[in-house]
Amino acid sequence: MTSTAPDPAQGATPPPPPPAEITYTGQYSVNPLAEVSFRRVCARIPAVLGRIGRLSWRIDRRAVQLLLGCQLLTGVSAAVLLTATARAMEPVLGAGSAGDRLRGALPALLVVAVASGVARTAGAVASYAERRITPRLTTETDSALVEAVCRVEAVAYAEDGFSDRREAAEMGVMRTHVMVTDAQRLVSAVIRMVTAGGVLSVLNPLMLPLLLLAVLPAGVGAVLSARVDYEIHYGNIADRNVRGMMRWWATESKYSDEVRANSMTGYLVFWYRALSDRCDRRTLAAAPRTLRIALLSALAGGLFLMATWGVLAWLAVSGRVDLALAATAVIAVQTLLAALSQVVVNGAAVFHTSLYLGDMQTFLDDAAARAPRRGPRRLSGPVEEIRLEEVVYRYPGKDKPAVEGVSLTLRRGQVLAIVGANGSGKSTLTRLLTGIYLPDKGTVAWNGTDLAGVEPATVWANTGLVPQIFAQWPLRLRENVTLGQPRTVDDAPVWEAIDAVGLRGAVDELPSGLDTLLARDVFGGTELSGGQWQRIACSRALYRRPALLILDEPTSQMDPRGEHQIFERIKAIAADRITIVVTHQLENTRIADHIIVMEEGRITEQGRYDDLAHGGGTFAELLELSQDR
Repeated sequence: MTSTAPDPAQGATPPPPPPAEITYTGQYSVNPLAEVSFRRVCARIPAVLGRIGRLSWRIDRRAVQLLLGCQLLTGVSAAVLLTATARAMEPVLGAGSAGDRLRGALPALLVVAVASGVARTAGAVASYAERRITPRLTTETDSALVEAVCRVEAVAYAEDGFSDRREAAEMGVMRTHVMVTDAQRLVSAVIRMVTAGGVLSVLNPLMLPLLLLAVLPAGVGAVLSARVDYEIHYGNIADRNVRGMMRWWATESKYSDEVRANSMTGYLVFWYRALSDRCDRRTLAAAPRTLRIALLSALAGGLFLMATWGVLAWLAVSGRVDLALAATAVIAVQTLLAALSQVVVNGAAVFHTSLYLGDMQTFLDDAAARAPRRGPRRLSGPVEEIRLEEVVYRYPGKDKPAVEGVSLTLRRGQVLAIVGANGSGKSTLTRLLTGIYLPDKGTVAWNGTDLAGVEPATVWANTGLVPQIFAQWPLRLRENVTLGQPRTVDDAPVWEAIDAVGLRGAVDELPSGLDTLLARDVFGGTELSGGQWQRIACSRALYRRPALLILDEPTSQMDPRGEHQIFERIKAIAADRITIVVTHQLENTRIADHIIVMEEGRITEQGRYDDLAHGGGTFAELLELSQDR
């Protein structure tokens, strides 16, 4: 095989374009730590400890009580240990034979052994209590985040930065896995530090401030390093978010055929590497800063530590403390230094965690404020009429309304078809009809009640929606049909919905029938075809037996037999509800009692099929184009 060099006359293939830079403006473009002082940064630690304590208290009070009790017991044991050590040093370093000195020190040594055993036991029990709290706390925060995103007003998804703030909040959820451990270690280190410091102050008050000065630079350095790490994290949020989405799309088995057959692999790998390199460059650019912080804090801490040991040696050599107290002071200094180091390390970890928990709490608070609160009224009784009056809706950040000046009246038993070009406002109109969106101007009223004043759950309990892009839930087939609306303990209603969409034959061929897991990537799971999934989506809406049934391109992936069966079923059940069909297949609109044509968010034509087909307007033009193939 021979390779052929590219012809210079034809020009070299240009390199693929790099991923776009993502930048934001407004309140969410500012790093929340950029203008925060060091003092305020350090003040976050007690606040986050309190938050961790309150969260843990709600999860498992007994475990929290056990954890705190063990911390106090550990501190008391440390104080007893140092005191007993001081007492043991006097006979050990005193006069007399070795046996006499050991017998004199034996009671104190027994106390040392017991105190050490109690401290180790308390540590083991504290670890047990921590293991009781941590998994449930992580589950609680993770579930709270999922619930917040699911309950937020749908319009929030269209706002710039919403997805990235959710990404930042999810980092907070991940940090909950270690925050109890960090908090427990910090509290334990503080208690040991206080007890060791008390003993050392009794031995010689000059030692304590020197030790504090020895460790303070390390604390400052750790907090400043955490701040740098968060700045990197904040700068990478958007890129990490997009990279995560692209990773899922590129590696998901459902899209593997498209990736391979269209030769996408090379570019996707390049794109993923390029975005990863961009994140790495931000991290590497901050490395010199963290190195300077580490070197300066280590230098300052080392100088003060040398001064501490020098003072202790001077006290012993000058005779200002006897050898027994000097030996005890050495142990106390080592204990206090270890405790202070743990306070610094775990304090920095808690501070680091507080940054991400702050993002999480901010997002949860924002999502809670955006949860639908439209009024106390509840929708009851059959839905006889839905009326729109001069409705206008514009998506956030858009200059042009998606729906503008639409007035429409729908009555029970009516089938309405909505047609129009892509982007004409059809799907947005259906979201307004269901109350997923509220209009910026005008009203949408069910049975004469404005949806702006109705509890949304009572509206959505009466709707059934088959969207253009529907979910393929990795659940058993039964749950894919009944999702959110289990009605009976038997499967008769499920089979009724499956029969309505002509899916019984396919279900009978599945290995476990209704219990088949619809997820090929999970062991034992099975995958359906695109048309079969669309039938599942239709059966899910029909199973609800809704007062308002909306089908947005419900048969786009079905064969003609399945399409015919769905529309026959729509006609058969239309008398009990208001039915809306959004479609580009204009022949399917024959079943409709009324058809509206949308262009640029407005209704430009409306009437029955025969009238519009021969009216010479947009509908007639689109119908002619669909038949000219």
